[in-house]
Amino acid sequence: MKRLCILVLFVFVAACTAKPPTISKEVNKMKLTSPAFGQEADIPPEYTCDGDDVSPELSIADVPDNAKSIVLVCDDPDAPAGTWDHWIVFNIPASTDKIAKGKEPEGTAGRNSWGKTGYGGPCPPSGTHRYFFRLYALDTMLDLPEGASKADIESAMKGHVLEEAQLMGKYKRG
Repeated sequence: MKRLCILVLFVFVAACTAKPPTISKEVNKMKLTSPAFGQEADIPPEYTCDGDDVSPELSIADVPDNAKSIVLVCDDPDAPAGTWDHWIVFNIPASTDKIAKGKEPEGTAGRNSWGKTGYGGPCPPSGTHRYFFRLYALDTMLDLPEGASKADIESAMKGHVLEEAQLMGKYKRG
């Protein structure tokens, strides 16, 4: 009986002091990159109003498996009048892994700050500005028309964002 009590006590102490097993859970972190420029690097003039004003190639990786669509927003928070929207596209298929240089992705175009749809490249009036390319993986498609505003898109996205990714480039006119 004494041995049994000692054994039970030993097992109890060992169980109480043992570290819990670590459970490896792979976290899916969506990525947004471009061969045209790196994170926080200068955006080449080709992609701006001083060049061809074409959109850079973008690569998308690790979109969550349960995503139904992607939203792309490119904006400049350093604009004198407040954040300037350069490019907005929503309802991009979640299977998209690349947006080709100078091409609009499959999806629905939102309205940029020029009041148009499509890409409008960096064109800062002075100084160096930051341009944020943001990607949002959603668990739904957005029921909005072409030309929807960023505010309407952001409102419709609430509660549906699974993951976000961001690429920031800088540009200063020569």
